[in-house]
Amino acid sequence: MRTFEYHPTTTLHEALGLLHDHGADAAAMAGGTSLVLMMRQGLMQPEVVVDLNGIAELRGIRLTADGSLELGALETHRAIETSPTVHAFCPALAETFGRIATVRIRNQATLGGNLVHADPSQDPPPMLIALDASAVIATMDGERVVPLAEFFLDYFESAVAEGELLRCVRIPALAPNARAAYTKFLPGTEDDYATVAVAAYLDCSADKHCNEIRIGLGSLGVTPLRARAVEDALRGTVLTRGTIAHAATLADDIIDPFTDARGSAAYKRAMARVWIERTIADLAEIPE
Repeated sequence: MRTFEYHPTTTLHEALGLLHDHGADAAAMAGGTSLVLMMRQGLMQPEVVVDLNGIAELRGIRLTADGSLELGALETHRAIETSPTVHAFCPALAETFGRIATVRIRNQATLGGNLVHADPSQDPPPMLIALDASAVIATMDGERVVPLAEFFLDYFESAVAEGELLRCVRIPALAPNARAAYTKFLPGTEDDYATVAVAAYLDCSADKHCNEIRIGLGSLGVTPLRARAVEDALRGTVLTRGTIAHAATLADDIIDPFTDARGSAAYKRAMARVWIERTIADLAEIPE
């Protein structure tokens, strides 16, 4: 790695000031699992590294007065996976964080680092999109809030601009009878990236009438995606195997998978329909 200046920080104001002053020459470091690897590979060569780990304002897992869940950007995947607060709020959210890589990585890598890295194959983004989460981004002038469905701009590019930091992720309260699920179709070992990943949030009545549905997709384009056309086709309908299967075909116009070691583009496109259908049918408890 190239020589760089290292600046540990203890306040959000201090870190933002350093990032603002050094501009494109600076990189923020949380867990470092992605940043250090990219620096070793020569893909990133910052002159200044701003260490965020001493900033208490970026930590915390808490419920707010309106029932929303806030996850601090410096919380590790393991902390979120094992949090009783997260599990009580949404068991599928805790399960999603437990599906990331290995426990060694989960103990080091952070929520904020994961999201700002903006890898379209990561596990948390589809679930957070399905849960209608928003990113709270700190700037020198205050804060701005960006829905997670709009947070990912391109391959390895997020809405966090130069001189800004992700402070936390905010997830609104779930409907009383709503459920969520995350399915990850794997090509090999459990710690690999998914060939196709599907997350869904579903609020339906006992007679299978769909009151609300949101679907997040991973590994199916240059960014994580929200399957709005599929949602629109199912919202307000009675869920059956037939209606779900038809709606799943509408994902074809949303996704843009690319061929890699985990499958061809055509294979991923076919598997997207299969796993969207399975995830929603299982959530709605519709028998075979």
